[in-house]
Amino acid sequence: MKVNKFGLAATLLALTTIMAGAVQAQGRGLVPYQEGLHYFEIDNASAVTGDKVEVLELFSYLCSHCSTFEPYINAWAAKTPEHVDFKRVAVVFGRGSWELYARAFATAHIMNLPEEVHMAMMDRLWKEKKVMRSLDEIADFYVQFGADKKKFLSTAQSFAVDGKIRKEQQLVRAYGITGTPSLVVNGKYRISGNAALPSFEAMLDVVDYLVEIERARLKSASVAAE
Repeated sequence: MKVNKFGLAATLLALTTIMAGAVQAQGRGLVPYQEGLHYFEIDNASAVTGDKVEVLELFSYLCSHCSTFEPYINAWAAKTPEHVDFKRVAVVFGRGSWELYARAFATAHIMNLPEEVHMAMMDRLWKEKKVMRSLDEIADFYVQFGADKKKFLSTAQSFAVDGKIRKEQQLVRAYGITGTPSLVVNGKYRISGNAALPSFEAMLDVVDYLVEIERARLKSASVAAE
């Protein structure tokens, strides 16, 4: 029987990558990570397509834990390698006040407002303790970051924003998200704070671990397709 040396080497490389990620995480004290304890495989999950590993942060501006988490996830995101695609999704959970801020987040995204507006919004709500209770008030807030108020309000009520919110809340339900902040790796794995993950750093360690597993899988699939 002939052995495909290139394919064998690629497989060994993928396994080495997984083990390296595990060893690296073990140095921080949490491995072996266990499915059902440190993370959960999403029912009927289908991996996100593409050549990057997607990491989603599920959050709400009105979640105090999310406000505390943001400096951690921002520091993590600033160091992500090129093979990671980091995104945020604002959850609603059927709450009108959360939907208002999810609409604001979606509008800012569609209007390509600068990244700084995200933490500025968190700080406005949790450091300055200034809660905005209408789109009009929120639009005034975004004006200081270059938004045209009239355009912001019209965009916020547009089909594009409605569709984005609808699609993202479908993902929230499909991923089994019941609390915030939560993280989803490549549409397959859900990480939320629990007794086994006593800190935000621990949650992000598990994310790094799962990212390496998914990266190795993508590399193996790419080699097999050649």
